[in-house]
Amino acid sequence: MTQLTIGALAQRMQCQTETIRFYEREGLLPPPARSGGNYRLYGEPHLERLGFVRRCRSLDMTLDEIRLLLQLRDKPAQNCREVNAVLDEHIQHVAARIAQLRTLQRQLRDLQQLCAKEPDGCGILQELARDTHAARTEAGSRHVRGSHPARTTRPL
Repeated sequence: MTQLTIGALAQRMQCQTETIRFYEREGLLPPPARSGGNYRLYGEPHLERLGFVRRCRSLDMTLDEIRLLLQLRDKPAQNCREVNAVLDEHIQHVAARIAQLRTLQRQLRDLQQLCAKEPDGCGILQELARDTHAARTEAGSRHVRGSHPARTTRPL
């Protein structure tokens, strides 16, 4: 069995060492063995699991969703319906985000139309400066964040 240091694992998986440490702290990766010099030593199971986590992250899944999928994966007797339910919920979050992004795109295009309409300067800048209190209240309710209401900040 191949043993890799954290640097070698990061290089092989094309990610940062801090990403690997973060996933360990979050419980997504099992603790690695340690060498006599107290270096982390990773094996094939870490490579495979890190690949799974990174694939889930590339699909914009939250850490909680990934944890749940890993739990279901680690218990092969579990029914695929539970995995599908996680995906269904994630798809709903993605659909909501797409709708928010389409609204944002329309707002930006409307704003862009103001460019040629103001003879006394840039209509876009004038509109952005207009009634900043109302704009802040309005923007706060429409701001497009991630595809989930509450997310843990984490490296990709």
